[in-house]
Amino acid sequence: MSQFQEILKELGTLDVSRLYKNDFFLTWGKTDQEIAGVFAVADALRDLRERNISARIFDSGLGISLFRDNSTRTRFSFASACNLLGLEVQDLDEGKSQIAHGETVRETANMISFMADVIGIRDDMYIGKGHTYMQSVADAVAEGYRDGVLEQRPTLVNLQCDIDHPTQCMADMLHIIHEFGGVENLKGKKVAMTWAYSPSYGKPLSVPQGVIGLMTRFGMDVVLAHPEGYEVMPEVEEVARQNARRSGGTFTKTNSMAEAFAGADIVYPKSWAPFAAMEKRTELYAVGDSAGIQALEKELLEQNARHKDWCCTEELMKTTREGRALYLHCLPADINGVSCVEGEVEAGVFDRYRTPLYREASFKPYIIAAMIFLAQCEKPVEMLRELERRGRVRRKK
Repeated sequence: MSQFQEILKELGTLDVSRLYKNDFFLTWGKTDQEIAGVFAVADALRDLRERNISARIFDSGLGISLFRDNSTRTRFSFASACNLLGLEVQDLDEGKSQIAHGETVRETANMISFMADVIGIRDDMYIGKGHTYMQSVADAVAEGYRDGVLEQRPTLVNLQCDIDHPTQCMADMLHIIHEFGGVENLKGKKVAMTWAYSPSYGKPLSVPQGVIGLMTRFGMDVVLAHPEGYEVMPEVEEVARQNARRSGGTFTKTNSMAEAFAGADIVYPKSWAPFAAMEKRTELYAVGDSAGIQALEKELLEQNARHKDWCCTEELMKTTREGRALYLHCLPADINGVSCVEGEVEAGVFDRYRTPLYREASFKPYIIAAMIFLAQCEKPVEMLRELERRGRVRRKK
């Protein structure tokens, strides 16, 4: 049996029916079988492309991208995913739209959706805002579809919000699954999700929260490490605790990077801003308090600078399991002596893991494409089988 047929066989055992005509916002809003279904479809789509077989399920249509924060990997991954499936991408530049003139979320959502099949949104900068905005867009297009304004109801994909970064963390997870030879080999593996020093102060919490909210579902021992004062959202920690109880793994916290790295199979050193500070930052921006914002930035940069020893060093990597832990990062990393004077990781460590890091990032377009595919295809196994049977050449060699 070919690898592709094995993937389809596995997918056929999974209940992914609720993903059809649905959105993808938070990983913990999906069942274990639905998460496994996304992984299976991502692998199937990659298999088709590697065999030069077109995976286009659309003859026309739009994928709308709205990025309220800077992005390289996620922006191009979304465009690649849409193109893989046959959609053209149109960026919504809010500065060039009528939003600046008071156009409402409901109106904007409907105006951009007349021929759109998917909307990808990145809105991660303000606590309590990003996920709420995505829900508002979802409600607006659902209403437009019910009222007959829209011929189809676009799928919404969370490309990063204030709570979770599902496309990144699921790409990370699929990379882990491949590196360790399957989900069945992950039980008991130690994952160190640790804070690391950055010369900037405001990195989102969505990556560490997404990691603990997803990786605790696989029976692994997940450790969240950070200096005192760098807590994440308590409700996401509770999600991680519940996941660990159900999966037979563990979720623990420590204020020691060394303790987290000791014996770890996987390490993910990444900077993030304190939850309490990000809440305060959101409040200051809401009232336009420029002086308060500047004072908070100064305070947080000084706080960061007290923890420059939180760095992924060669010495720390030697303390991991057999000194060979899998190093993960969502990129771009703050690399000592390269992108900054002092940062998250030593240049030697990063260079040694450069190829695996790029491989990790390469899973994201397929994860996004799988989310769209499952939302648009009622019978995914039959559709994938049809794509292979059709055998349309993607590129003439």
